[in-house]
Amino acid sequence: MTVSRIRAALAGALILSLTAVGLLPATTAAAASGTPPTGAPTVVPTDEGAVRGAVSHGVERFVGIPYAAAPTGSLRWKPPRPAGHWTGVREATAFGNPCPVLPSGNGPRSETEDCLDINVWRPAGVRAGARLPVHVFIHGGGLTNGSGAQNDESKLVRETGVVGVSLNYRLGVFGFLGLPALTEEGGESGNYGFMDQQAALRWVQRNIAAFGGNPAAVTLDGESAGGWSVCGHLVSPGSRGLFTRAVIQSGSCPSEPQARAETAGTAFARAAGCDGAAQAAVLGCLRSASAASLLDASRSFSSSFVDGTPTFPANVREAVDRGRFARVPVVVGANRDEGRTFAQGYIGAGEDAYLAFVQGLAGDRADEVLARYPWPGTSDAYTAAYLVGAIMTDSGMIGGIGGCAQRSLVRTLARYTPTYSYEFDHRTGPGLTRIPGYVWGAGHAAELAYIWPSFDNGTPIAPLFDAAERRLAREMTQYWGAFTKNGRPHAVRQAAWPAYRSGKGWTLSLRAGGRSALIDDARISAEHQCSFWDGMTAARGSWGHDA
Repeated sequence: MTVSRIRAALAGALILSLTAVGLLPATTAAAASGTPPTGAPTVVPTDEGAVRGAVSHGVERFVGIPYAAAPTGSLRWKPPRPAGHWTGVREATAFGNPCPVLPSGNGPRSETEDCLDINVWRPAGVRAGARLPVHVFIHGGGLTNGSGAQNDESKLVRETGVVGVSLNYRLGVFGFLGLPALTEEGGESGNYGFMDQQAALRWVQRNIAAFGGNPAAVTLDGESAGGWSVCGHLVSPGSRGLFTRAVIQSGSCPSEPQARAETAGTAFARAAGCDGAAQAAVLGCLRSASAASLLDASRSFSSSFVDGTPTFPANVREAVDRGRFARVPVVVGANRDEGRTFAQGYIGAGEDAYLAFVQGLAGDRADEVLARYPWPGTSDAYTAAYLVGAIMTDSGMIGGIGGCAQRSLVRTLARYTPTYSYEFDHRTGPGLTRIPGYVWGAGHAAELAYIWPSFDNGTPIAPLFDAAERRLAREMTQYWGAFTKNGRPHAVRQAAWPAYRSGKGWTLSLRAGGRSALIDDARISAEHQCSFWDGMTAARGSWGHDA
C-alpha cells in the first residue's frame, strides 16, 4: 500500500471515530474523508448564473466567481455595480485575476481591473439546505496588494466542516483614491475597495445557502489590512447584518479624514500627469489613463479608509472606543514579534543607525527609549533589526498592530462584547523570508500558514513545519472552526480559551507542540513594556495606532 493510501485510510478511520463520539458533524464526515460524492463536481445556481466547481481531497471549490461588474472605464472609482448575468454553466475551477497591484511578496504585478471575484469552498457532498456556518476571509497587504487566492480555505473546511469564502477587492489608488471631483460626484471618495468587500458580503447573503452555507451564521475574518477591514465592518452602517462574528488578526482600526485623503489624491493625480484647476478634467484624465500608468505613478501612494463619509460617518477607532459598533463576538490577536517583519531593512545596520531610528521616533525622549531598549555590549549584524523590531511591536507604531496597542484594542472591545484574545507566540518557525542568520520570530503574518497552508509570500512555509508545528496548525484550525460554528473558540482536548474579562485579562498564547496556555494581562504588559509606552503615548499622542 502506498504512503498516500495509508494516510487516506488513517484519515478515514479517524473521521469515523470522531463522528461516532460526536466531534465531527455526521453530514460532513463522508465528505471530509476525501471521497468525492457521486456525480461530482456539482453545478450550483447563483443569482448571476450557474457555476461548476471541482473536488479535491474531500473539499469542493468554486473559485473566480464574479460578484460585481468589472470597475473599468466610467465605473473606475465608483461603487461596485452588479455583475452581469451569464447563460449556461460557468466553470469555476480557476482563481480570477488579482486586482491591479505592483509586485510584492504577496504576488506579481497585475494590471487587470476585471478582478472582483469571490471564492467558495465546502465539504464535498454538502448540498443546498445544509446550513453550515460560513467563514469569510479578507486578505491583507496594506490595502495595496494581495488577493483572495492566497488564503485557500480547504484546510479549514476539511478539518472543521464549515463553508469557506475569500474574495478580491480593489487595492491602492484603484480602491482608495480620494479626490474632490470624486467626492462631488458620489458623495464620498476613497472607500471603493471597502465598498467592494460589502458587495461581496451581500453576495454571500444572497447566494451562500445554495452552497450549503447559513447566511445567518457568517464569521468575518481578516489579517493585517484584512483585520483593519473587519474593524471597519464592525463600525460601518452599510455592513450591519452581513455577519454575526468577527476575527481581527494582527489588525487595528485606522481611518483618516476626507480632506487628508483628497490632498493625497490630488498629489497622486499630479504624479500621474493629470494636474489642473478643473477637477472634471482631472477626473477624466485619470479615468482614461491605462492601469499600467496609474500603477507606475502610485508607488508612494498610501491607502486608508476615509471617515466623515457615508461609509464611515466617524473615525473608526473613536467609534470603537465609544461602543458604536456591531456588538458581535470577536476574536482579536497579534503576533509576539510583529515588528521583525518590518525591521529587516536594519539587518547589517550598526549602532549609529539604531540611535538615529530612536531619535527620529522619540525626539527629546530618545534617552528614555534607549534605557528600555539599550544597545548591548556584544552585537552582530542583526542586533539593530531585533531592537527596532521590538520597538515597532511594543509601541504600536506599525499601524497600531501588536504589543500595547493590541492590548488596548482588546480591552476596549471587551467592554462592549464577548472578546477572545490571543498572541501567536511560536518564535522559531519558518519565516516569510530566508535571510541566513536572521531569527524572524513570530513576525507579522507568521500565523497565516498554520490555518491556510497556501499562504507562503513566495517562500514555502507550511511544507517546512515539524511535528510540533503541524500540531499547532491543527489546534489553531480547530479554534477558528469552533468560533465560526459557535461564537466561542472552545475546542475539545485543547487548552481552554475563556473570554477576556476586565480584571481577568486572559490571553491564549499559541505555542507549538501542545504548549498553548493562558497568560494574563500582567505578562502581556511586561513582555511589551506597556507601562512605559502608555506613558509615552499619553505625553506625545498616537504612535501610529490609527495610521
